[in-house]
Amino acid sequence: MATLTKKRKAVDAKVDKNKQYSLADAAALVKDINCTKFDSSVDVHIRLGVDPKKADQAIRGTVSLPHGTGKTKRVLVLCTPDKENEAKAAGADFVGLDEFVQKIEGGWTDVDVIIATPSVMPKIGKLGKVLGPRNLMPNPKTGTVTNDVATAVNDVKGGKIAFKIDKAGIIHASIGRVSFDSKKIAENAQELINTLIRMKPATAKGTYLKGISMASTMSPGVAIDTKSVA
Repeated sequence: MATLTKKRKAVDAKVDKNKQYSLADAAALVKDINCTKFDSSVDVHIRLGVDPKKADQAIRGTVSLPHGTGKTKRVLVLCTPDKENEAKAAGADFVGLDEFVQKIEGGWTDVDVIIATPSVMPKIGKLGKVLGPRNLMPNPKTGTVTNDVATAVNDVKGGKIAFKIDKAGIIHASIGRVSFDSKKIAENAQELINTLIRMKPATAKGTYLKGISMASTMSPGVAIDTKSVA
């Protein structure tokens, strides 16, 4: 434990808690202070000046990260038999309907994304209690309810991520791994931020980008100057 504490102290000393870094500097610093032995994910946390309780300000959507997430996503496609070959050919990890509905009802959620065709949604509606809290419920707004299952699977495998504002008005998203070079981390983060700026609700008043931080697994957060990204 003593070694870990020393490591953590050395890491903490590198981050100036009173400073807001440029996105490029933050991406480089997050790589520098990573002290895990595995390829940690890099996450950004973006506080927005919106009221998530208002329907038009409850921001959710998707973004295709230019450099992907560095993680292979496990995809389940729930569809009718005529769509199964299309889903399999696109690279879906699991394809079917009734057997997977039963498995999910039993608590199975060993996937990262679930895509469904519109015609099977009535069967999936009852799974909301299991899938909702895990952000796995297919939704037209995130492109996961569609007849074009091949494109949806390719998008997810290629680095498309979904995001959703939480009750505190914060977007949390994994945008890469510490093994990425800092330029790719910064470009992925900027793509997400640009998407959120385009989605600014007309009814949102005052400062929209209220705060941004970046961190890797188990490392301290690095504050980012919002003026450097807008």
